[in-house]
Amino acid sequence: MRHTPSVRRVLVTGALTAVLLVSGGAAVAAPVQPAAAPSAPGASVGPYAQLRPLADLSARRLATADLVAAAKHGTDSPIDDPARERQVLDAVAAQAKEAGADPQATVRIFRDQIEANKVVQRGLFRRWDADPAQAPTERPDLAEVREEINRVNGELVRSVAASPVARSAPYCAGALTAAAAHVRHAHRLDALHSVALGRALPSVCAG
Repeated sequence: MRHTPSVRRVLVTGALTAVLLVSGGAAVAAPVQPAAAPSAPGASVGPYAQLRPLADLSARRLATADLVAAAKHGTDSPIDDPARERQVLDAVAAQAKEAGADPQATVRIFRDQIEANKVVQRGLFRRWDADPAQAPTERPDLAEVREEINRVNGELVRSVAASPVARSAPYCAGALTAAAAHVRHAHRLDALHSVALGRALPSVCAG
């Protein structure tokens, strides 16, 4: 593999792409729609409007898993990286305090986000190991990919801070299910990424 400047351009401009795996198995970039602006806590908006950004940003964060997998595949870098995960959780806990969100709830949500990304990475590794012809031929810069992940993380923290009413309401699960279904369609997620999106969201609804 070799580093590719195209990934740098994608990450620097923030134009992250969601990945659609077509019938031939090759990865094809599909444009990602920007997440709706988070609602302010207490704003008179419905539960769907509060939860859709969380589902959308989760899908955008999952798209980075493809880049992480491409950066790590064929190297000694493990999928499980406890030190990096601790850094992420500590950072989002601090951001949650600044944004007025519950740090413990935010960390729970991000634990699921991290596990969901690993679902994608493991799935891609299995696919590429079984059929090396499908493996990426260029290696993204992992440091740049992590910069993009950090940016999406910040947006996710703000969305968590903006949705306490919807996340703690008895109708949260239903509204989140609808939001996730619409996001899967909007991002044209394949089976692997759809499963991972489901793994990313269990802790969004309190209790």
